[in-house]
Amino acid sequence: MATEVTTLGGGCFWCLEAIYDDLSGVTDVVSGYMGGDVANPSYQAVCTGTTGHAEVVQVTFDPDVISFKDILNVFFTIHDPTTLNRQGNDVGPQYRSAIFYHSDEQKRIAEETIAELTDAKLWRDPIVTEVTAAGTFYAAEDYHQNYFANNPNQGYCRAVIAPKVAKFRKQYMEQLKA
Repeated sequence: MATEVTTLGGGCFWCLEAIYDDLSGVTDVVSGYMGGDVANPSYQAVCTGTTGHAEVVQVTFDPDVISFKDILNVFFTIHDPTTLNRQGNDVGPQYRSAIFYHSDEQKRIAEETIAELTDAKLWRDPIVTEVTAAGTFYAAEDYHQNYFANNPNQGYCRAVIAPKVAKFRKQYMEQLKA
């Protein structure tokens, strides 16, 4: 099985991880950090907004099961790509909307997808998602991995992540893992 990797930032990595973990064709999702200037950043450092990193998920997927375009279609329905450095109450550059591409093909597809969505005028405000070459990925601390699955009753999980996951599951029911 050939796999492909992409790295996406769309607010809190816990939300993205919980959703991509459910998607058929996705073989691995790791929460972490990308796009900054500091080697081996900690969660506490990234939260200050001064390291330049975004909270991201690195998604490994089987392109014979799910295309990169489909990965992006999910991405653009599970976060607001029109808010600069913010998702809901999460504010700062670490919560920016970002696609860190791993190939020229991913870059092309990302730019085409953004152009299509812009032309479709789905949002009143312009899409501010950055499309940037992937740099060094730093896996987040162990307690951030599978956070929603391991902490479903935590307040943020119940109030923010659970509704997003429920909406996603309803909208993408046919693409969920068995």
